[in-house]
Amino acid sequence: MEATIRRTLLVIDVQNDYIGGRLPIEYPPAEQSLANIGRAMDAARAAGIPVVAVQHIAPENAPFLDKGSSGADLHPAVASRGWDHYVLKSMPSSFCGTNLDAWLRERQIDTITVVGYMTQNCDFSAVVHSVHSGFKVELLSDATGAVSYANRAGSATAEEIHRVITVVMQARFAAVLTTDEWLESVASGREPERDSVFASNRRALKGVCPCPI
Repeated sequence: MEATIRRTLLVIDVQNDYIGGRLPIEYPPAEQSLANIGRAMDAARAAGIPVVAVQHIAPENAPFLDKGSSGADLHPAVASRGWDHYVLKSMPSSFCGTNLDAWLRERQIDTITVVGYMTQNCDFSAVVHSVHSGFKVELLSDATGAVSYANRAGSATAEEIHRVITVVMQARFAAVLTTDEWLESVASGREPERDSVFASNRRALKGVCPCPI
């Protein structure tokens, strides 16, 4: 018999500035990811999976998510659905300076499902922190989203960033699924497919490197 997965749904920074605000999510389209976040929250509630809402508040002089601004407010898609626990943070990781770890351990949670924004920043930070803290992690790729970057290191589109970060996460840190795949996993109780750095690399080099996976 398969062990029961004790999940929580971590809804990260679904705030107005990311949905048509001062830093709008570019890929996947925000309306798509927002709809899937709502679906995941509704399914979690129906399945008895606790929902944690995370809100990032930046200083008052910050260019977005600044304290006291409407852009920092949780989007109605999340606020209207409610949650079982609320986390207020000021750093990328949902664990940094918060009581999230203690709350999860009190409830014997073993698996954290991540949705929300942004794929490459607060989502990635939460995923890595979760793994280092001993939790299994799932990331819903179509219920998250990224923005494009350009800086002295180079530039990348939102689609490139989202694709590469999710590939990196699947290789070591998380099971990356679509919302539909996650709903099936919740319904069936089956563990999602996980991978490894070694296998991911050998798969990429297939036909070039003779080493077996």
